[in-house]
Amino acid sequence: MSTISLVNYGLGNIKAFINVYQKLSIPVKVVSNPDELWGAEKILLPGVGSFDWAMTLLNNSGLRAVLDELVLNKKTPILGVCVGMQIMARQSDEGELRGLEWLDAEVNIFKHKTQLPHMGWNQVSPKGEVDLFKNITSPRFYFLHSYYVDPASSTISVASTDYEGIFTSVVSHDNIWGVQFHPEKSHHCGVQLLKNFAEL
Repeated sequence: MSTISLVNYGLGNIKAFINVYQKLSIPVKVVSNPDELWGAEKILLPGVGSFDWAMTLLNNSGLRAVLDELVLNKKTPILGVCVGMQIMARQSDEGELRGLEWLDAEVNIFKHKTQLPHMGWNQVSPKGEVDLFKNITSPRFYFLHSYYVDPASSTISVASTDYEGIFTSVVSHDNIWGVQFHPEKSHHCGVQLLKNFAEL
């Protein structure tokens, strides 16, 4: 079983992820500096809050260059969660900084919605067989966001959600995965998804 390297750059529900993986008896370690990240087998990039703040913290953490090397060159599997998914894109309506630019995508604000943020439980619809959703029936997850990832190509959009209109809630491109919802807060569906990522 691969060890999950949980990136701690100052954002995200670190303890919640640790609790899930410990209950699953899956090895997990928190990494806060480049030396700890080298050699990672699987990487989890959490995130809460704003796009620019996430990028500022990540850029200042010293982890950016190692993440680029592992993800883009060594093709280490990575899962971005919420803002951790959004910063994989080029840029966001929410700020001015460039993202990691791992995905050909923009992050847009929901327009013409009766209520923002999109908060609470919602159904996720995979497009065909998606490895992250193995053994999950009626996938339902907890969301808290006002922005969403808008891929340039539909091929990287592997699941969607309806919030007064359909938006991409899961992306996949080679070794890169991202989910807009919070699996660490999504009970049995979230636990199974995090287990599936560890087993990819």
